[in-house]
Amino acid sequence: MSVPVKTHLASPGQTVGPFFAFGLDYAKKHEVVFPHSPGAIVLGGTVYDGAGAPIPDAVIEIFGADSDGSVPRARGSLRRDDHSFTGFGRASTTDDGHYEFWTRNPGSVGGEAPFFAAIVFARGLPDKLHTRIYLPENAELLAADPLLSSLEPEERDSLIATRTPDGGLHFDFRLQGEKETVFLVF
Repeated sequence: MSVPVKTHLASPGQTVGPFFAFGLDYAKKHEVVFPHSPGAIVLGGTVYDGAGAPIPDAVIEIFGADSDGSVPRARGSLRRDDHSFTGFGRASTTDDGHYEFWTRNPGSVGGEAPFFAAIVFARGLPDKLHTRIYLPENAELLAADPLLSSLEPEERDSLIATRTPDGGLHFDFRLQGEKETVFLVF
């Protein structure tokens, strides 16, 4: 006697519900490093929807190597002690769609172009979006990067931050439309 085989599809992603902040919010979540400490910079920008409007209730997560290129292994991502560098941070957008992190410039890991891994969570998204934020310096490393070199110039530009006059970084996320940020499939 044969037994019928049932197949089960993976459950689809869910948009965030009314309890979005529950479990995501904690003190100093956007302070990957202590503000104004040696080597500290501000990484900030705006999250835009497909119509070009700022998204007031998005959450951005970043993870990056330390300035020397070492991958952080310190504990404390959710309980900041003001001196351990964990590489991880989370920031919510303001009513104007702006986010901001205190962090460090990531160094090159294994000779690759330095970047932050970034994830965007926002209303209306059935799943999170993964991308990278590359530092604008070192054109040689950027040109040799396997991901960047596989993209068209305008796509490539959507992944490279701009340096601010005070040494920080500016990076806007555009979820759709003109100048859409390149997102990665996982």
